[in-house]
Amino acid sequence: MDKYFDSTNMLKIINKWKYHLLGIVGITALLAGIFSGPGFITPLYKSYAILYPANVEPYSEESETEQMLQIMMSQDIIDSMIAKFDLGKHYEINRNYKYYRTALLAEYHEKVSISKTPYEGVEITVKDRNPDTAMLMVKAIINFYDKKVDWLHKEKWEEVADMYAGQLARKRQDIDSLKNIMFELGTKYGIFDYEYQGKEITRAYLNALLTNPAKAKSKEIRRLVNGMEQHSGQLIEVINMIENEAINYVTIKQDYEMAVRFIKSNLTYSNIVTYPFVPDKKAYPIRWLIVVIASLAVFTFALFVIFWIERRKVHQ
Repeated sequence: MDKYFDSTNMLKIINKWKYHLLGIVGITALLAGIFSGPGFITPLYKSYAILYPANVEPYSEESETEQMLQIMMSQDIIDSMIAKFDLGKHYEINRNYKYYRTALLAEYHEKVSISKTPYEGVEITVKDRNPDTAMLMVKAIINFYDKKVDWLHKEKWEEVADMYAGQLARKRQDIDSLKNIMFELGTKYGIFDYEYQGKEITRAYLNALLTNPAKAKSKEIRRLVNGMEQHSGQLIEVINMIENEAINYVTIKQDYEMAVRFIKSNLTYSNIVTYPFVPDKKAYPIRWLIVVIASLAVFTFALFVIFWIERRKVHQ
């Protein structure tokens, strides 16, 4: 049988059957060209965008790009796309079909592709029979991604803000309690400022002893002196605690205000390098490629059939 696959013999056989082969290949090419036309295969237009994540931090060991991929391929974004473009109707899938959702998701994933580029970017590609819809769907995915990340971030920042608000309320109560103690020391014992009052009370007491010893033993001076002796340590402690609590209060308030700024911010979370556009040339099907592949396949099959016929003739 090897002689049939000898190059010289093959050329002879091909030459003998050349008109048949040309006819078969020609008819195949014609049919492939017809059946790959818009009457049989719906042409699809492709729009795409390339973008990088921005204003985000990875949740775990994944990169910001991988995080962007996960969010864009999340089910709620897919559901938002299905609702926005009424894709069940757009893809002409019968709602009464038993596996309607499975078929719809399969069609979506066939038409929509989201992948990582070699340079750590993300490429969104949409194919659709309507070029305008293809471009709008790419834009919508980017918009839904920004909204999703914004919601995720603000949800967490609201939790942080609530935590800081609770801390501020507790610090305010602590400071007010300390101020009440300080007020009680002032009204009950006449102590407001240890450093200043201590000097003044001591000076007044010594002066009274020198000038009027009887006055130094007066009830008011003794009350102030005794109050300073018994409660000055508590006053110093309260003043230090108020200062420390005030510093902590300011620090927490700054963190709280930062959380509120993020909640009220209007950030986007993607840097678009290549903007989606309305394609003016179909991307599928590639008719010339279909014609070439079909012609080569039929030509190869026809050769095997011809060799088989020639071999049968020899053995008869």
